[in-house]
Amino acid sequence: MKQVLSVASEAVPLIKTGGLADVVGALPAALAGQGWQMRMMLPAYPGLLGKLGETEVVWRDEALFGGPAALHLGRHGGVDVLALEAAHLYEREGGPYAGPHGDYWDNAERFAALCWAAAAVARDGAGDWRPDVLHAHDWQGALAPAYLRYWGTNVPTVLTIHNVAFQGRVGTDKIGALRLPYEACHPGGYEFWGDVSMLKAGLTTADAITTVSPRYAEELMRAEYGQGLEGVMVARASALTGILNGIDDTVWNPEADPECAPFSATKQAGKAKNRKALLEEFQMDPELSGPLMVLVSRLTPQKGIDLLPAAAEALVEAGGGLAILGSGDLWAEDMVRGLATRFPGRVSVKIGYDEGLSHRMFAGGDAVLVPSRFEPCGLTQLYGLRYGCVPLVAAVGGLADTVIGASPATLAANAATGVVFHPVDALALRQSVRQLCSLYADRKTWGAMVRRGMKADLGWGASAARYAALYDRLLAA
Repeated sequence: MKQVLSVASEAVPLIKTGGLADVVGALPAALAGQGWQMRMMLPAYPGLLGKLGETEVVWRDEALFGGPAALHLGRHGGVDVLALEAAHLYEREGGPYAGPHGDYWDNAERFAALCWAAAAVARDGAGDWRPDVLHAHDWQGALAPAYLRYWGTNVPTVLTIHNVAFQGRVGTDKIGALRLPYEACHPGGYEFWGDVSMLKAGLTTADAITTVSPRYAEELMRAEYGQGLEGVMVARASALTGILNGIDDTVWNPEADPECAPFSATKQAGKAKNRKALLEEFQMDPELSGPLMVLVSRLTPQKGIDLLPAAAEALVEAGGGLAILGSGDLWAEDMVRGLATRFPGRVSVKIGYDEGLSHRMFAGGDAVLVPSRFEPCGLTQLYGLRYGCVPLVAAVGGLADTVIGASPATLAANAATGVVFHPVDALALRQSVRQLCSLYADRKTWGAMVRRGMKADLGWGASAARYAALYDRLLAA
């Protein structure tokens, strides 16, 4: 069995702050049938080692970026996990990236240490195990392929960009602390507008670069999406591939979800029960004549949250309602609370995040709104499709790759699975909400869209095969 080491800052079910964790956590099981065995390397955040049961120390460093470190090998959910214990870096009150007072001041060093350990394992092995390929994720893992290249080690490497907006950018005064070679501090290396970009270091050194959808790979080569790295992406276009994310269709399964009444594409009675329960949970009008739309999102400009008033107005006008779950910028939280005050019984808001509630929202909602200005892949629309919650999405990134917008052609061909709008502005969103409400009123057409989305293959099978093929090509080369 060929071996791959996956290095990342989070992975479900051990630690999660966003969609990165879902992808990293799902890949090992998805690859198992593709001839590749994956081990995940993560920082040993507080409590993580305890989740691994009995562990074995397979690597040590007495001076890893300021203190001693040990790499523990354990298992969780049938997956091998390498947890990097380094109390001076990871024993912190708070989350993986920030504490009560904001981002940790030494995040660059914290994740550089993770990358250094991953590169050392790829080069020298850990115990009797050594990977054939190293797969790094986002800026937190990006220095691993860079270190291997700078050391002259010939181990194939892959870097996956989950969101190019986060780049690990720090001042050049950190070059020594990050153990980077000064001679690589130039526009063709890791230098970025006078600073160090940890993500760019990986982009310029990895053997292959992937993104989490084909369209996002294309978008990254354009200034409006590339966040200043579009030139790097164009230069490395031959190494760039878009591989669409999947979802764990055992966790996201409306026929066996403990959070909701069971239902399926052909047996929809449970869907109606879940809709009624969701209206009660959000204290909304039980007699909505239009669609019950849900939004589960970070409340930030990237997610198009400032466009919600246009959506809410059109939806309420058509007899529908909007249930919102999320947290984020204070102005955005205040705005959605204001919408709930303006449209009592029609718009309802819960600030925060609740995994169980998110399942109930997809199970009970008629439609899910994803108005992102950019979206590398997005999982929300995939959960919506799986649960018969028709997606209304912006025509960007993975949203455009996964939702077939309703048009005369796609409706005639019995292919539409949602509503797609462009450009990403209030006028286009308002019109798309009106279109969705018209489709909802046509029960035959709406039912066909719901069933089509629920029957779509949204799992990891096809995507895992593409990752395995990529690893095979790198190993052969």
